[in-house]
Amino acid sequence: MNLHGKDIKIFAGNSNRALADEIAEKIGLPVGVATVRKFSDGEAEINIGEVVRGSDVFIIQSTCPPVNDNLVELLIMIDALKRASAGRITAVMPYFGYARQDRKAKARDPISAKLVANLLTVAGADRILTMDLHAPQLQGFFDIPVDHLVGMPILAEHFKEKFENLNDLVIVSPDVGSVTRARKIAERLEVPIAIIDKRRPKANECEVMNIIGDVKGKRVVIVDDLIDTGGTIVKAAEALSKMGATEVYACCTHAVLSGPAVDRLKNSCIKELVMLNTIPLAEEKDAEMFTKISVAPILAEAIERIYGDISISTLFTQKEK
Repeated sequence: MNLHGKDIKIFAGNSNRALADEIAEKIGLPVGVATVRKFSDGEAEINIGEVVRGSDVFIIQSTCPPVNDNLVELLIMIDALKRASAGRITAVMPYFGYARQDRKAKARDPISAKLVANLLTVAGADRILTMDLHAPQLQGFFDIPVDHLVGMPILAEHFKEKFENLNDLVIVSPDVGSVTRARKIAERLEVPIAIIDKRRPKANECEVMNIIGDVKGKRVVIVDDLIDTGGTIVKAAEALSKMGATEVYACCTHAVLSGPAVDRLKNSCIKELVMLNTIPLAEEKDAEMFTKISVAPILAEAIERIYGDISISTLFTQKEK
């Protein structure tokens, strides 16, 4: 594995081309010439249309729905660039699919997140750049360096600008597993947190049991890393309203919004859902209550830092000052 390429090139798959174009524009480079489409039988057809020998190559591809198509597309792009003698290949995955399958929940379950990590490494990726993994310890699934960005500072800044007075604001964790995430955003805003204690009968179904913390007469912001079917966030919002919250907002890094999610959110008591654009939002899924914030600036800066062998961690410590 080469430690550095002679020049920098940006390539993109089909999963989130708008974000890739924005990142490339901020870096001041064109998106590399590549054919990324399908043969008539559905197989991925990849052709790199420019010389990459010895280059530091970054492939921007979220493995969002259609997850398997986007994943295979990324794997084949990595293989194509490796065989074209790229100096170093970094897979830039704003959203890392299969991240929730990180352990055996019951007998004979696969650990799909580990399998995907192995596939990326075997395909030829030298480095991974991603954002808000469902569980940060997923970094340990890789035998190559992983740069893990966090989206909460961006979301915290949005609410800091939105509310002139933060005295009546409470940050809410939708479950015990998200407490650390909620606490970090609460610390940035210097406001208290509340925790929702829930029980999940089966996959994609959630039953709220209790709320730990004072939300009566408060504006609340529910913080989560991703929203899939919307069941958790909507039930949490209902419970918070019943406990006396005056206004309910929500935010997430990854808006998967599968199945009935959009209708659930539109019909809920949530006033605004703030999301980052790690996953493209289809026009038919958009809603007036959705606020989208771009992650292109932070990803572009991270890419430049990786290319320049500059620390990624200082990117966040500088923002905090």
